[in-house]
Amino acid sequence: MRLVRLPAESPRGGLLTQGTVLAISSNPDRTSPVKRGLFILDNILGSPPPPQPPDVPPLEEAIKQVTGRAPTLREALALHRSRPLCHSCHNRMDPLGLALENFNALGIFRESRPGREIDVSGQLLSGESFTNPRELKRILVTERKRDFYRCLTEKMLTYAVGRGLEYYDVHTVDAIVERIERENGRATALLMGIIESAPFQKTRAPGAAAEANRPGQQAK
Repeated sequence: MRLVRLPAESPRGGLLTQGTVLAISSNPDRTSPVKRGLFILDNILGSPPPPQPPDVPPLEEAIKQVTGRAPTLREALALHRSRPLCHSCHNRMDPLGLALENFNALGIFRESRPGREIDVSGQLLSGESFTNPRELKRILVTERKRDFYRCLTEKMLTYAVGRGLEYYDVHTVDAIVERIERENGRATALLMGIIESAPFQKTRAPGAAAEANRPGQQAK
């Protein structure tokens, strides 16, 4: 690991524009705004869409509707989400994923595709507008930072206690998120909040429950 200083106007910086994230959220032969948008919803904002309904036609079906020229990916997605089954989920995913279209399937930066400029502007359902990936990242770390704090807290607490979270964990998550906010997003606030929480403190080691219930153990 080493510190890399980027130019002030660099499109890189942060998690979303790392090559690994961009590559794993792409298809083998092209970018996938849907997968990239889903990654942000699931891992940054903590609000993944519901599972895809059955019998949803693939994106290629929307492409066939355009004759005489090859549609842009943005146009194909617009046609795809015009279907009632696809509208609600894609309205959330597509703007996030299209914001990263300046990066190809391998995560290499590009300003255009053959014969056309790439439009990466968009608007979130909550109303925030952006014109490039840097502006989107700024929105995520300012206006949507509490969503990120909660998402990260839920995932880290799930890992720490070794189980899925339940309704009675909501109070713990709320307390940790408030602590992170008070300490300006410091990682130590997250870690200490989890370590000192009741779900973590009262977690039994694997096999402890079975051992406690063995015949004769309670009499000792």
